[in-house]
Amino acid sequence: MKVLKFGGTSVGSVNSILSVKKIVEAIEEPVIVVVSALGGITDKLLATSTMASKGDLAYEKELSEIIARHLDVIEGVIEDKEVRMDVQKKVMALLDELSNIFKGVYLINDLSAKTSDTIVSYGERLSSLIVSNVIKDAKLFDSRKYIKTVKQFNKHIVDFDLTNKLIKETFSPLPKVSLVPGFISSSTETGEVTNLGRGGSDYTASILATALGANTLEIWTDVDGFMTADPRVISSAYVIDRLTFTEAMELCNFGAKVIYPPTIYPVYHKNIPIRILNTFNPTAPGTYISKERVKEEGKAIIKGISSINDTCLITVQGLGMVGVIGVNYRIFKTLAKNGISVFMVSQASSENNTTFAVRNADADLAVQVLNDEFALERAQGDMNDTVAEKDLATVAIVGENMKRTPGIAGKLF
Repeated sequence: MKVLKFGGTSVGSVNSILSVKKIVEAIEEPVIVVVSALGGITDKLLATSTMASKGDLAYEKELSEIIARHLDVIEGVIEDKEVRMDVQKKVMALLDELSNIFKGVYLINDLSAKTSDTIVSYGERLSSLIVSNVIKDAKLFDSRKYIKTVKQFNKHIVDFDLTNKLIKETFSPLPKVSLVPGFISSSTETGEVTNLGRGGSDYTASILATALGANTLEIWTDVDGFMTADPRVISSAYVIDRLTFTEAMELCNFGAKVIYPPTIYPVYHKNIPIRILNTFNPTAPGTYISKERVKEEGKAIIKGISSINDTCLITVQGLGMVGVIGVNYRIFKTLAKNGISVFMVSQASSENNTTFAVRNADADLAVQVLNDEFALERAQGDMNDTVAEKDLATVAIVGENMKRTPGIAGKLF
């Protein structure tokens, strides 16, 4: 069996949903199809939530557009009148629930994380309901029942032991086509709706592929695969035919938005290959990602170049750091305790400073907690105040074959 994930652009219009139908129905083996919300709907749900929480009655206009978008799609993709009416009825029931939640947010002028998670879950619940009635023999499953999360550092982390057990129970026996909403999960402790983060539909597909031992995970999107660079910046960029898991992870971490980075981790351990394919150009070979590192003659040593714009460099400095054991331990323990992710680290050879990169959004909190952690050393003059340089960019060149090849760094600089 294989798992296929279709992103928002792949289910964003009548024509794209009909393309999804054609792709899935042409596959003979059992498949699990994971779908995102209709293109742009998640952003619209979040924006509408914010408007309602501020007491802005214009949220009703945004909600009307969300309702009209889904009803228009149903009208275009479901030919059978009886089936269409049944789907419209079920979709309107969900949209009525959503409308009532928005009204509550508007009346009390408050939007909690729990309410926000519930609101955005409707995007995938609606799209999966519609697509399950378009694809022949598709059976709809509710991912809240078997993808379970626990809370760590104010984030929802997958409870893999329970999730894997529930997935195996849910998909036994395996239908010809299983239709699953991506992104959505529920709390192990409370049963409340949670989610796997933006891009979480990729992660849902990876979790399912790993738990059920799929032979391939296919990520269907609106590009032909990973590119050697951002084609909006480098016009001569071209599709990379093969990547290792490590190379794909590096490109994703440093800005390539082809797949959500956590997607790679589960399938890597089971050595389940990933294929990146284009819903709008299904005959294109795409990018194949696996453990195997292929060194082909005449092929470039560097696989790709990617970048992150919203980088902040934070420096912890002071002569009192030199020769003192445990300073870096305290720095990174403090950051971890506050849920701040670090994606690059540099330390001066003299040990008098440590610099690391975080996202701009985490910069102020990082400075605050580190100044608190080293308050005594700063008061004694052993260490300086923590310094943050915001709005920088990180550029990364990626390729496993760069190892033990002299001159690459020199050429880069």
